Amino acid sequence: MNKRAIGTTYERQVGAYLQNQGYRILEYNFRCKSGEIDIVARDGSCLVFVEVKYRKNKDKGMPLEAVNRKKQQTISNVAACYCLMHGYCQETPCRFDVAAVLGEELTLIKNAFEYCGGFSL
Repeated sequence: MNKRAIGTTYERQVGAYLQNQGYRILEYNFRCKSGEIDIVARDGSCLVFVEVKYRKNKDKGMPLEAVNRKKQQTISNVAACYCLMHGYCQETPCRFDVAAVLGEELTLIKNAFEYCGGFSL
């Protein structure tokens, strides 16, 4: 399986997990010129942008380590683009979650980081 197929598999597994937790999936793999967000969902009234990181094992580091400041900046910029394109305003509560998959173990970090973009949500 190539990396894209593996990523899609785990994104869908995380999506199913999130739905079981009460999230409503709005979109997978939203793309704009700034980058991509793996999952866009609603958790109650909150718009949630979820980054999914998978590692087969610890050999290449922990999945959470891959969501560094630069990745957070990209996710923030893409989230701003999503909000603009879909008509969400600054009053819409948003948060950034990270779903880290190590082997078969899933860890969900809610509100993993604050908005850090140059845009205004």
